[in-house]
Amino acid sequence: MTPLYTSETRPPEVVANIIICLIHQASFLLDKQLKSLEQAFLKEGGLRERMTRARLEARKREG
Repeated sequence: MTPLYTSETRPPEVVANIIICLIHQASFLLDKQLKSLEQAFLKEGGLRERMTRARLEARKREG
């Protein structure tokens, strides 16, 4: 199997540019995930809040 991103198949400048692009993509996706987690936290609350809500609902169902 031929390596895709090594200096054996491409010049070092091209490999460096590919790596920079991959870093930018990873950074973008991490930012997007953090924003999504922030919105979920603001909408649903933190772990303790969700656990308390679930516990109160379970008690209500049990009577």
